[in-house]
Amino acid sequence: MGLSNTPQVKQFIAQAMAEDLVQGDVTTEALIPKTQQGRASIVAKASGIIAGVEVAKQVFLKVDPELKLAILIEDGTEVKPGDIVAKIEGRVASILKAERVALNLLQRLSGIASETNHYVQAVKGLPVQITDTRKTTPGLRTLEKYAVRVGGGKNHRMHLGDGILIKDNHLAALRHQGLSIKEIVTKTRQKASPKLKIEVEVKTPREAVEAAGAGADIIMLDNMGLEDMRQAAQLIKGRALIEASGGITLDKVRAVAETGVDLISIGALTHSAKALDISLELD
Repeated sequence: MGLSNTPQVKQFIAQAMAEDLVQGDVTTEALIPKTQQGRASIVAKASGIIAGVEVAKQVFLKVDPELKLAILIEDGTEVKPGDIVAKIEGRVASILKAERVALNLLQRLSGIASETNHYVQAVKGLPVQITDTRKTTPGLRTLEKYAVRVGGGKNHRMHLGDGILIKDNHLAALRHQGLSIKEIVTKTRQKASPKLKIEVEVKTPREAVEAAGAGADIIMLDNMGLEDMRQAAQLIKGRALIEASGGITLDKVRAVAETGVDLISIGALTHSAKALDISLELD
């Protein structure tokens, strides 16, 4: 079963169309005959990586199962302005009703894939992975994390049950109880499923060493400077995976990768990616 045909994505598409067509498409219904047939093209207006074509197709078919849509450029393909991504044929009214929701998704997902690919290319040749975070649009996480993968990145946790991440606020609450990082990791091991990886967020190389010594599987270096990252990586390399996180921009991601970390997580891949300019043009 493809991503676009999963129950979760189908439900999202239904909700998105219901939101846009809550009182119908009064403009199209007033002006376009129901029987008028036509063709349209989905056209890239900027350079980037396409993601979400199959999802966009399902939007058109949700509005009108009789529409015919031919995908000319598959997800993961680099496009330039003027490239035709797909062609649609059928009732003009149906094409117009589906246009905005389909383009919203295609532009959003392609923007995420393109932004992710910029980071992936920036660290090319280094033994590091670019990952996303849970800073996603509510209701769109499955699709947005799919777009990250299309762009060459990796997914961090999909949800709160997908791994243990002991963050600063967990540590603050537990330190208020008098617990050290070692005691916190030990407590987690005792209570959590042994199948789950344990990750600990730290602020200093010293805390990183403490977390690694406690048996954490992944150490997240949160908002550390480059020298502190390098020191932490040298001190714990091989004892745990090392993740850099916090305020990492495209212009400094390679310098971060060169410190010796294994993972670089970037919330901006999903919360700040610029939509790729894509339009629909009636032939």
